[in-house]
Amino acid sequence: MYEWRQQIQAIVDEIDNCIKNRKDETLTLKVLSDKSGYSEFHFTRKFREISGMQLKDYLRYRKLAFALKEVRDTEKGILEIALDYGFSSHEAFTRAFKAAYGITPSKYRKKNVPVILRTKINPFDRYFLGLGEIGMIKTTEDVKIYFVTIPAHKFLHIKNYESNGYWDFWQKQSLIPGQDCETICGLLDSIKGKLDDEGGSEANSGSGQIMAYINDPKGRLCDWGIPRTECYGVRLPVDFKGEIPPQMILIDIPEAEYIVFEHGPFDYEQENASAEEKIEKAMTEFDFKAAGCQIDTSPGRISYLYHDPERFFKYIRPVKRNCL
Repeated sequence: MYEWRQQIQAIVDEIDNCIKNRKDETLTLKVLSDKSGYSEFHFTRKFREISGMQLKDYLRYRKLAFALKEVRDTEKGILEIALDYGFSSHEAFTRAFKAAYGITPSKYRKKNVPVILRTKINPFDRYFLGLGEIGMIKTTEDVKIYFVTIPAHKFLHIKNYESNGYWDFWQKQSLIPGQDCETICGLLDSIKGKLDDEGGSEANSGSGQIMAYINDPKGRLCDWGIPRTECYGVRLPVDFKGEIPPQMILIDIPEAEYIVFEHGPFDYEQENASAEEKIEKAMTEFDFKAAGCQIDTSPGRISYLYHDPERFFKYIRPVKRNCL
């Protein structure tokens, strides 16, 4: 299964590369199944099993996702964008765009309302992000520990008062209409200007979506004895003025200092548990007193969790300096 998922990940990456470079002739079942080393029948069955849809439907959604971000972020003509992504006419593109997103491309360009954008499938089912390093002070068993000052920003998110962990979070959210994982991730993916979106105007990028924990007296008591609420969302510029999906919350996060516990790249299926254990151990054993600080448990302070096995696993927690 691990090898198969690696192959599917390579195919998914290849699909995006072909769409980006306008190589439609290589986006056929035969070419893609040959690349996987499996028969067309076996490839089709396995692809649907992992993605939840037929290959042809996935290709259509991905082309529309790339096209949507060009409509949103460039001044190219609608017809030019349509032809670039394999649609035969302005009308054909408009029909497909509206069927997928509930709005025509022309209207979407005038008003970037959040839409459920088909995100790139990820066979390893992981979520992404990244922050730069400032002032590294220590390394402990593959875990780097350093402080950062994160500028003021906004955080657009959903939250759950009862969940305990990523999987439990989405299981509970799936019971709430319009707050299931696919809907929320799709909406977040369509929002322009996310601080942690590495893809820019491209249609992949990991979309800057992150798990977060907000100190909240009404929240669930975590392992460290802090009542907190689990959240999922995106960081946005402090001057963000875009439309907010009705099921989401937008809050202001002031500039503040944080401590980062970061594990480097690791094999998701074989090392995820050990990477998490090392970070937990580092957080438990870190001498905050010697560093002249302590975890800030004030209501409203936020922690972020960054999980990208190809790059790092980060836990970012708010701190306050001890008064002398």
